Amino acid sequence: MQLHPPKMKVPAWAVAVLLPCAVLWTMPQAHAQAGAACKPGGTVEETNACAVQAFQAADTEIAILYGDVMRALSAHERPQLRQEHTAWQRERTTRCKQAQRSTESQPQWPRLYHECLTAETQARRKGLMRWLTLDHPSAKP
Repeated sequence: MQLHPPKMKVPAWAVAVLLPCAVLWTMPQAHAQAGAACKPGGTVEETNACAVQAFQAADTEIAILYGDVMRALSAHERPQLRQEHTAWQRERTTRCKQAQRSTESQPQWPRLYHECLTAETQARRKGLMRWLTLDHPSAKP
């Protein structure tokens, strides 16, 4: 008799929030920065590490806000926000990769890429906050 571990069902929101972070940490440049300590104005590796840390903090903040907004919405509004947020995450990665394509082979690429991700993530706050007003997408006829 063979025993199988129980299957775990992972909520879609968890995949949407955690997958981009997992993808980033599988990138060789991110691994290289993980061991470096952040030191503003330091070596390339140290400033790259600072950019990675800043992005991680911004991404954590937006994930918390996303969860708070999801809990504040009614059940029929949540799928639309989930779809919008997932699309935004894909677009954020695509925009930043395209914006930094010319620097991809340079040592400062991780810093530039993560600075772009951080700026995109901080800008997302306004889009999430919109869901808590009468101006949110599901309130539109």
